[in-house]
Amino acid sequence: MRRMLLWMAGNRWLRDRLPKLWFARRAVRRFMPGEDAESALRAGAQFQIEGIGSLYTRLGENLVRIEDADEVAAHYLGVMDEIRERRLDGEISVKLTQLGFDLDVERTFAHASALATKAAENGRSLWVDMEGSAYTEATIAFYERLKASHPNVGLCLQAYLRRTAADVRRLLPLQPGIRLVKGAYAEPTEITYQARAEVNANFLALSVAMLEAVRAGGQVRIALGTHDVGLIGQVAEHAAAMGLRKTAFEIQMLYGVRSDQQSRLNREGFIVRDLIAYGEAWYPWYMRRLAERPANVLFALRQMIG
Repeated sequence: MRRMLLWMAGNRWLRDRLPKLWFARRAVRRFMPGEDAESALRAGAQFQIEGIGSLYTRLGENLVRIEDADEVAAHYLGVMDEIRERRLDGEISVKLTQLGFDLDVERTFAHASALATKAAENGRSLWVDMEGSAYTEATIAFYERLKASHPNVGLCLQAYLRRTAADVRRLLPLQPGIRLVKGAYAEPTEITYQARAEVNANFLALSVAMLEAVRAGGQVRIALGTHDVGLIGQVAEHAAAMGLRKTAFEIQMLYGVRSDQQSRLNREGFIVRDLIAYGEAWYPWYMRRLAERPANVLFALRQMIG
C-alpha cells in the first residue's frame, strides 16, 4: 500500500487529473481546512484558544518559473504580517524548491533571508522543510549558511535516512532547531531504513541524542514531527530520566490527525504545535501523508462518502 501511494504521489498523469475530481477534493478536507491562507489562519486561531500553536505551509514544490518563487516569498511575508496582526502563536515552514532552489540558489537564499528576518521581527522562527534525498546535502548546506546570519531558523530532518545521525552531529554545534520526522518519500534501501521498527528505533535514538545535547547545556530546539504517540511517550520517558522538563521538546502534528492526542498532550504540559497546510498544489503532499500511515486511507474513503 505504501509503495503504491508513493508511486501515485509522483505520477504526473494522476497529479494532473485526480485533484479535479470532487471525491478527491472532499477526501483532502481531513488534512487541510481549506486551500487559502485565510482558512489556515482561522484554524490556527481556534487551536490557539486551546493553547496549541500553529505552523503554516503553503503547498507546492519544484517550481519551473523563478517569478513564481518571488510570488511565494511575497505571499509568506503577507502571512507573517497576518500572524502578527492576529497575535497568533504561528510560524512558517517552507520548501526550498518552492522558493526557486532548482532555478536560482542565490535568489532562493535572498527569499529565505527575507522570510527569516521577518520572522525574527515577530519573535518567531522560520522552518526549512526537507525534500527528497536528492536535495538532502544541498538543503543542509543551505541551512548552515542561513543559520550563520539568522539564528531563528530550523530544519527538518528525516529519521528513515541512514545519514541523519551524522547530520544531527554535524548541526548540533550550530544551536539548531531540528524538526525530526520519519520520512515520506520513495527512496532506495541503500540510503534508508525501510522497516517500520528500524525507522522508529532511529527516530528514538536521534531524539535521545538531541536531548542529551540539551542536558549537556547545548541549545537545541527539538520538534518531534510524528503522530506516533507511543514513540512520543518513549522520548518523554528518556527526557524525564535525564531530569529534563516536558518543555525540553515540542510535538508537531498535522491538522486533522490525532486531534484528541494533540489536546491530551497539551493538557499534560507538552508544547504542541499543529501543522496547517493549505494551497491548491495538495495532491503529492496528500498522497505522501496517506503513505506515512496507510490506515489513513480508510479515513480518506470515509471522507469521500461521508
